[in-house]
Amino acid sequence: MKILILNGSPHTHGNTTAMVEAFVEGAEKNSHDITVVNVCSKHIGGCLGCEYCHTKGAGKCVQQDDMQEIYPILDETEMIVLASPVYYHSFTGQLQCAINRIYALDKPKHLKKAALILSSGSDGVYGGAVYEYQNSFLYYLKLEDMGIYTAYGKQNKSEKKLNELREFGQSL
Repeated sequence: MKILILNGSPHTHGNTTAMVEAFVEGAEKNSHDITVVNVCSKHIGGCLGCEYCHTKGAGKCVQQDDMQEIYPILDETEMIVLASPVYYHSFTGQLQCAINRIYALDKPKHLKKAALILSSGSDGVYGGAVYEYQNSFLYYLKLEDMGIYTAYGKQNKSEKKLNELREFGQSL
């Protein structure tokens, strides 16, 4: 299965990245084709709402930035994993820009499944990210929910939590 992970963490050695790496480690055991995009190292502007993609652009965004590298991957992806630390009850701004720009494709051709990985300093702050995941991905794009994985406080980078992510990846 082709899996795309959009990692919204600005920290290359942070909690979210550790969770992503554990998931990848497990998923690779079943020979899945995995692409991790660290969106914070990309230059991705927010959606302009210009509708070029749905009129003259025929599914192509008018903005010529690093999202152009991600669109072909998205078009072949069967599963998308959104990964982010939770800042102010939602995804990082960088991940939000990438999510909004998926609009240009309407629905990626082969996309069937989705999962969510979130980390935080405290519990009970995931509501905004979970709401968007459920409404923008599961319901709107009609994707199968493969799970929501969260960690907060001391759970972050704990062997128990990382094993949970490895097992999830390996279960696919």
